Amino acid sequence: MIRRILKYFLLGCGCLFLIMFLLCFTSAPFWAWYSMGMKYAGINRPPAVIVVLGGGGMPSESGLIRTWYAAKVGNHYTRSKIIIALPGDTLDSLSSVYKMKEELVLRGISPNRISFEAKGTNTRAQALNVHLNPLSLAPPPIGGGERGGGGSILIVTSPEHLYRAVLAFRKAGFSKVDGLPAFEATIESELIFDDVRLGGHKWMPHIGKNLTLRYQFWTQLHYEQLVIREWLAVGYYWMKGWL
Repeated sequence: MIRRILKYFLLGCGCLFLIMFLLCFTSAPFWAWYSMGMKYAGINRPPAVIVVLGGGGMPSESGLIRTWYAAKVGNHYTRSKIIIALPGDTLDSLSSVYKMKEELVLRGISPNRISFEAKGTNTRAQALNVHLNPLSLAPPPIGGGERGGGGSILIVTSPEHLYRAVLAFRKAGFSKVDGLPAFEATIESELIFDDVRLGGHKWMPHIGKNLTLRYQFWTQLHYEQLVIREWLAVGYYWMKGWL
């Protein structure tokens, strides 16, 4: 009985791996990732508070790109306060959370507009802690409106994380939550090359014009990893009642 169960389990895993492998030759993983970033994307009102969720350390791809987007929107809505949500020592100039502040200041944000949520170690805790932050009690910068959890906030985070982040902040008590996905940009030039012209061993296959093999497969594989991890996280949050 156990051998039969193990047999079907391994067979199922093999089929799943094959499906995922074949999907890497399509754009399906990208669109799954893109849809997670766009589900709650949009700035529907001037935010009272911009919350930039920290990713990795600083510098890191996620930390830098989220900070870049936060500075861009912060320079547009100049009356909005900014909260950096990343665990760390806010008094240590070498800490990642402090360096995120430095990056915002470098990009034109006044230090007086910036505060920290440096205790929460997951999205749920960060949402609850931001809800208690005095800055979240401020009314919207234009036109008045509700206070406390009703104040409008804008979440800046990675595309795959935005869906969970917006729902987590709503669950924490915020009624007006917008989202800004920190999408990366692609270069404009074609990356093909002439294998013969560049020389080298002639017995090697020519792949200079095969962008699918050189880039698309690995890019889609990366999107698959991001999406699957985030789906599991969303499922966990739903079962915990955090969304």
